[in-house]
Amino acid sequence: MANNIYNSNYMHSLQWTNSTGVDVLSGEIVVMGASADATLGVALVDIAAGASGSVGIDCGVQAAKVSAAVFADGESLVWDSSAAAFDDNAATPGAGDVAGSCRADKSGASSELTCEVWLTGIPGVLT
Repeated sequence: MANNIYNSNYMHSLQWTNSTGVDVLSGEIVVMGASADATLGVALVDIAAGASGSVGIDCGVQAAKVSAAVFADGESLVWDSSAAAFDDNAATPGAGDVAGSCRADKSGASSELTCEVWLTGIPGVLT
């Protein structure tokens, strides 16, 4: 299982087919679905391009954070796909970003490079 999960008490595991064209490593954030039903999960195992593997939702993970992002505990966050990091909800989502599918599990301050995020399993919006 991914080593960046800090709370798996409510976690659900789903099978996901990696159609990104690149290998996904255990612990990486993945985008599942499209448009208005994109959900964020965490790869529980390494998943080769074109292969299927387990992804966790409804769990707490430690992940990369946009260094300038500032947010409060419980705030909805944006997954910035180009930075492969979470940003605050004041950020304007760009192509490939997902908004509304996770929340901060701990406040985040400027210059911090990691954050604690709850991957809710609730669909968000993929830009």
